[in-house]
Amino acid sequence: MPTPQLSPQEEQEKLLEEALSIVKNQSFQMKRCLDKGKLMDEDMSISDELRHLELYLVDEFQKGRKVSDLYELVQYAGNIVPRLYLLITVGVVYIKTNELSRKDILKDLVEMCRGVQHPLRGLFLRNYLLQCTKNVLPDVEVEASQSEYEAGTIGDSIDFINLNFSEMNKLWVRMQHQGHTKNKEKRERERQELRILVGTNLVRLSQLECIDIHKYKKNVLPGVLEQVVFPDDFHLQTLTAFLRACAELHASVNVKNIIISLIDRLAQFSQNEEGSGIPSEIQLFDIFSQQISQVIQNRQEMPPEDIVSLQVALINLALKCYPDKIVFVDKVLETTEEIFNRLNLDQIIINNKTQLFVHSTSLEHGSPVSKELMRLMKIPIDTYNNILTVLELQHFGPLFEYFDYQSRKVMSCYLVSNALENETEIPSQEQDQNDQPEEADDPEDFAEEQGLIGRFIHHLFSDDPNKQYLILNTARKHFGAGGDKRIRFTLPPIVFSAYRLSHRYKESAEEAEQAEIPLRLFLQGAMAAGSIGFENHETVAYEFMSQAFSLYEDEISDSKAQLAAITLITGTLEQISCFGEENHEPLRTQCALAGSKLLKKPDQCRGVSTCSHLFWSGKSSAQEGETRDGKRTTDCLKKGVKIANQCMDSSVQVQLFVELLNHYIYYFEKGNDQVGIQVLNQLIAKIKETLPSLEANEETEQINKHFQNTLEHLQLQKQEGDGADYSELVI
Repeated sequence: MPTPQLSPQEEQEKLLEEALSIVKNQSFQMKRCLDKGKLMDEDMSISDELRHLELYLVDEFQKGRKVSDLYELVQYAGNIVPRLYLLITVGVVYIKTNELSRKDILKDLVEMCRGVQHPLRGLFLRNYLLQCTKNVLPDVEVEASQSEYEAGTIGDSIDFINLNFSEMNKLWVRMQHQGHTKNKEKRERERQELRILVGTNLVRLSQLECIDIHKYKKNVLPGVLEQVVFPDDFHLQTLTAFLRACAELHASVNVKNIIISLIDRLAQFSQNEEGSGIPSEIQLFDIFSQQISQVIQNRQEMPPEDIVSLQVALINLALKCYPDKIVFVDKVLETTEEIFNRLNLDQIIINNKTQLFVHSTSLEHGSPVSKELMRLMKIPIDTYNNILTVLELQHFGPLFEYFDYQSRKVMSCYLVSNALENETEIPSQEQDQNDQPEEADDPEDFAEEQGLIGRFIHHLFSDDPNKQYLILNTARKHFGAGGDKRIRFTLPPIVFSAYRLSHRYKESAEEAEQAEIPLRLFLQGAMAAGSIGFENHETVAYEFMSQAFSLYEDEISDSKAQLAAITLITGTLEQISCFGEENHEPLRTQCALAGSKLLKKPDQCRGVSTCSHLFWSGKSSAQEGETRDGKRTTDCLKKGVKIANQCMDSSVQVQLFVELLNHYIYYFEKGNDQVGIQVLNQLIAKIKETLPSLEANEETEQINKHFQNTLEHLQLQKQEGDGADYSELVI
């Protein structure tokens, strides 16, 4: 029996029914794939079925349907995911039916895919986009005609794939942070399975025939390197090789952005709570510092502002990864200074003009390189929020020389504002360079700047009245060079500070006088009680010493008075012989502790050195009841050496070493077996090494005389040879 002929409408309904049946079947198969965790199989299934739709639409176009109308129609689909799948499918058909639309439609499709930000769905969607557009990407080099230009060129294809690659990278990375923690392991397995989708972009790039070595270096590689995403620990373990490759890239490649992006990423990784930080065996700062230097050396034409930008990234790395290593920050500043010193005279481009650049010529305010240098120098100010820490950076001040006056003024105001905001007090005078002021442009700005300096003067404060006087004296000399217009703002706060200082002198003199007499009375009472020998004399002597310590802790605050007091207490305790070990030990320990807690480092050194005599009798030979604790004695001296090494002033440091040498010689000659000849040799060598570098002045002359007298004593003892064994002494 012949099959009845179906009407066109009935034929369409039959086709629709068959299509729906296939969709239901494929939906069932897709769910089975998902249940089994086969994400790739599911993606391929969807792509295959949509490919049937593409063939159907091409056939419909050949029958006269307008694809442009359909391209617009599918954009009204309700759900965004199927809407974009349909849009891509119809868009590819649109390109095949009208090549002139290719460039615009490709751009439209890759941008529209941003609408899906779910990592898994977004990856599949963009992979489908990449598959569908494989054979329609423009692959011509030169626009021979207007029509070809509209259809697109190889540059449009590179931009299309790079953008898709970038977005897929972001989605793939975000997968590890989506969902509940308990599913993290499963999620990571899925993520690793899907990484091939991201890599397909690179395969597609390699299939473009018009990419030559020039386009690869200039357009392809920079985009790929900026978007390559591997785990941070991978980058850490291959960091040196990667940076060496960057140093060898073509000059047209913007390697600055690549390196800065990697630095920022690893710095962020070091602070990530989920990560374990930077492994101790990887010297991250040293690696970047060395490789950046190599990059700069290989790229002689790199703009100076780009060079400084690399240093900005490096100083951020130092502060984030090694916040306690102030030496790393100073190293970056030192390197920046060296870079400016090495630059040729015609390398500094300012306001599109070549400016002669020598040490006496400054960077023009507002120029690109000046802005970058200013950004570099503001970072430690903002990070430390302590002008004293910033001033410890040896190469911070010298970099000021490269600014013009306007920039120096801006930076100075920024530094002063930071000090005022954080209420930082300046406890010592600083020898600032004489920066001859220029005439002010705006009266209001001028008054505001000078008011800022006037407020800052009140933060020049030291607990030591003598040092406070030196600070104010230095400030008066410095601000006096500013001229009549400026001094009317800066002189009044100096005068008021001087008035306050005069009251402090009066108060400190009264306090010292009031505390000194009672202290001496208590100490004399302890000596008297200890020597008379009446009943309970040890208890009474101990009470007198306790009162002396209480008076010291409560009433004496001036640093010089404290050192004098602890020296007096130590000398008194050394002379008292009535104390048994039970009472003598806590008194000795209290003296040593008080000496180590003095305000200034030199005072601490002298305090603990003096206290060492409490653990070793001053008599010629040991008698009953005398202390001969060699270890405790040398512990005090070792602590004194450690404190001396921490002193920043070289002349003070050498003076302390000479004093410590004399202490060691005393104990060596008294037979303390804990003091060896090698200690004396080390101290002598250290003093000889440092002494010649001191500035020639009266203080240095006195230190040198003290040291020479000590050496003469040692030489005499070595020659006579009838006391301590100095045969191995090196003078």
